[in-house]
Amino acid sequence: MKKLSSILIVFIPIMIILSLSTFTVDQREHALVFRLGEIVSVKDKPGLYFKVPIVDNVRFFDKRILTYNSSQPDRFITSEKKNVLVDSYIKWRIVDPAKYYVSVNGDEQQAERRLTQTVNDGLRAEFGKRTIQEVVSGQRSEIMGIIQERADRDSDQIGIEILDVRLRRVDLPKEVSESVYQRMEAERKSVANQLRSQGFADSEKIRAEAEKQRDIIITNAYKDAQIIKGEGDAIAAKVYAEAFSKNKEFYDFYRSLEAYRKSFNGKDDILVLDPDSDFFKYLRSPNKK
Repeated sequence: MKKLSSILIVFIPIMIILSLSTFTVDQREHALVFRLGEIVSVKDKPGLYFKVPIVDNVRFFDKRILTYNSSQPDRFITSEKKNVLVDSYIKWRIVDPAKYYVSVNGDEQQAERRLTQTVNDGLRAEFGKRTIQEVVSGQRSEIMGIIQERADRDSDQIGIEILDVRLRRVDLPKEVSESVYQRMEAERKSVANQLRSQGFADSEKIRAEAEKQRDIIITNAYKDAQIIKGEGDAIAAKVYAEAFSKNKEFYDFYRSLEAYRKSFNGKDDILVLDPDSDFFKYLRSPNKK
């Protein structure tokens, strides 16, 4: 028991000293070793390293690609003196941890503020040379290339490498967008009303032409009908004349029947006539005069 206690008494301090004297760096990290507040070495490769206990301390920095997204769009002015809202992001990484620590005290937020200032200064200068159309569609890739090159030169002074600068969205301010939308809506309504009026005028013209053609057809049809009717009446008159010339008595009888039929066509028809009238000539007995 005493032997085990003696081993533990020796082993525990050794483990404590070892834990204070070693540190590990993985492939995702940079490590800075400080001695009394001064940088004495930079560890970039993964592995196990030694340090002087208590005197040395280690600080780790991310080696991976970092992304900065602006919390809200930034406002810039084009060469036309018009405001645009720009939403961008920056991809960057630490390549020189010693310079990074000296420049921004190893503070990621401070580094992002400096990157944002550099990028925004470049965007302000480039947007001031271009129109909205050039910024939105024509020269966006060119602007991003210029900004990335400029930001990379500045970031090299603080131990950072800029991998990419992207303009995700370039929009007009809300009040300007609403004004543009209202103007476009008014123009579309004006065009729609113009087309509607033109269509109504064309429909009226077509309707008038159709009515004109209808009247012409009806007139021609009535004319043809009257001609046919006249020809029929002439044929009928000729037939009646021939029948009358052949048998005058039968023709008079036929005419009387037609007069009876037309006179007594309805149930309520009443005639007040002399019984000896010629109207009843063919209704009287043959022996009666």
